[in-house]
Amino acid sequence: MEINQKVADFTLQTDEDKTVSLSDYKGQPVVLFFYPRADTPGCTIEACGFRDTFKKIQAAVAVVLGISRDTVKAQAKFRAKYDLPYTLLADVDEKVCNQFGVMKEKNMYGKKVWGIARTTFVIGPDQKLLHIFPEVKPEGHAEEVLALLKDWKKAQK
Repeated sequence: MEINQKVADFTLQTDEDKTVSLSDYKGQPVVLFFYPRADTPGCTIEACGFRDTFKKIQAAVAVVLGISRDTVKAQAKFRAKYDLPYTLLADVDEKVCNQFGVMKEKNMYGKKVWGIARTTFVIGPDQKLLHIFPEVKPEGHAEEVLALLKDWKKAQK
């Protein structure tokens, strides 16, 4: 995916077992963050960071969506446990992960594993890609995204 490229629509199940599509959010920016696994240390730090900056991100009129390969049930449990105010999407078959190219070979405790590379995509209201945050470090990431959104919003005026 490249900046300014139109992002193809996709549809996934939410943590509330409802169906949602990217096109449902047309007209507003979308922060789409991919994380490896619900309720693991790094993913929890990242998800809680978005929770803690959520009101400010909303003020920048953006939607936050988290995606992992976890089941709907695991996503619901994760969202409830940490009181996450945004929607989590279950990409069990990795269709959307593959669409965004976030599936990578990773080294975990000396073993090669196939999994999600922590990546965030910011998609504009016209559904064109505004920014990619590759190889995200969980600590402070939500603030990075918020700063980008604020800068983008200023540039729109």
